[in-house]
Amino acid sequence: MTTTLRPSGPIRTGADGARDRAYDVCDNGRPVGAVEIAVEPGPAGGAGLLRSLRIDEPVRRRGRGTIAALAAEEVLRGWGCTQVRTSVDPAGTAAQGLAAALGYTERSRNMIKTLPSDPPTLPDGLTARPMTPDEFARWEDGAVAAYAESLTTRGMPAEAALRAARTSHAGHLPDGLDTEGAHLHFLIHEGGTVGHVWVARFEMHPGLAVGYVFDVEVREEFRGRGHGRTLMLQAERIALGAGHERLGLHVVTANTPAVRLYESLGYEPTRYNLAKQL
Repeated sequence: MTTTLRPSGPIRTGADGARDRAYDVCDNGRPVGAVEIAVEPGPAGGAGLLRSLRIDEPVRRRGRGTIAALAAEEVLRGWGCTQVRTSVDPAGTAAQGLAAALGYTERSRNMIKTLPSDPPTLPDGLTARPMTPDEFARWEDGAVAAYAESLTTRGMPAEAALRAARTSHAGHLPDGLDTEGAHLHFLIHEGGTVGHVWVARFEMHPGLAVGYVFDVEVREEFRGRGHGRTLMLQAERIALGAGHERLGLHVVTANTPAVRLYESLGYEPTRYNLAKQL
């Protein structure tokens, strides 16, 4: 048996350096599966993406998936990628096992919660209110800077990170506080602001539109007092008020306190996002 990849379509390229291509997984020239890979533009050649990998059921469990994944990594390495990323379904134990065997590690996860019919009550002494336009302007400057800084920690040059952060905010909040479906609230304790939460409608996965927590943060001087949990309860109140039945979010796996908080609130993973250095 000789397992190889054979292009099933042309390389598609974008002006920003993005590219992708689909391949058949072949045994002695006979298709037995498919792979799709891509490049996400960025520093050092960008990040490679293993978008999908499928081996036909009758020929599974014979090492073809491993060979196909390694071959896909070689193509991405030839395209100049220094890292490859992929995602797996929490129910996909075989895919998780393959990824672990190939050296992929979890970097983050997407999570979702089915909301109760009645909005939760906030703890005594805590209230929430929408941001004012002036408050939003100050918040957005800081939020863009913080997001840009997080991108630089992943290897993106500072100028490119700032452009990417500004583009992201402009895309998700094109009309600021007047953006349809966007809700930005402050959490208030004894008259002072202790944190904020941003919730909006978002297509979390293809065909899955939910209320989504784009940003939640407790101010540093007020951390360790349970305000993060209260902000997430306020996020549920916002989502229910907007007619959403589910609330989603994305969390970095290394942020163990956040992961534990979301699990304790009933969030369950919908995707594990994995990465590997090439």
